[in-house]
Amino acid sequence: MSSQSPEPDVPVRRVDRILAFTALGLAAASIVCFFAIIIGTATGMHQEDFGSGVWPVVAAIPYWGLPAAFVMIIVLLAMSFIRKGRAGSRP
Repeated sequence: MSSQSPEPDVPVRRVDRILAFTALGLAAASIVCFFAIIIGTATGMHQEDFGSGVWPVVAAIPYWGLPAAFVMIIVLLAMSFIRKGRAGSRP
């Protein structure tokens, strides 16, 4: 017995996809960089080694990327709820 959902289908907008994939990419990059720092520390790198080369950028990505990804996901959820609410109230 199949029944249709009372809510109409709401199309996915381009902005939603951009937010979703950007948040996913930032979160994935942050996790990879976090593990790179853990592995670098476990292999015997000293604190002064992390201050040169590409390491400051690797350290900054989890610091800024995870909160930015979290905010993007919250914005995406809010936009989705608002859009579904407006679509549900239409006659």
